[in-house]
Amino acid sequence: MWTQKTITLRARPRGFHLVTDELLQQLPELKHLSVGLANFFIQHTSASLTINENADPTVRSDMDAHFDRAVPERAPYYQHTYEGMMICRRISKRPCSVPA
Repeated sequence: MWTQKTITLRARPRGFHLVTDELLQQLPELKHLSVGLANFFIQHTSASLTINENADPTVRSDMDAHFDRAVPERAPYYQHTYEGMMICRRISKRPCSVPA
């Protein structure tokens, strides 16, 4: 069985967020499956998807700290400074499609 569904996640501020519960609410058919493959693609241009374990909440804060250092919000060497460009620089380092 193949199925395709468009879902909408609620808006969130910049950061790393858990979306599992929201995905499960919008995909109730998953309860009936014991095996399968899901592909999640995010259409928003200033967001990305990652899959990480959730055993320790410091994983999200560590990821956020890493990107704060790797792609600082207001580095003096940035030439392109239009609104949202810091987000674009960060997103280009992360995927927009994740097979799960």
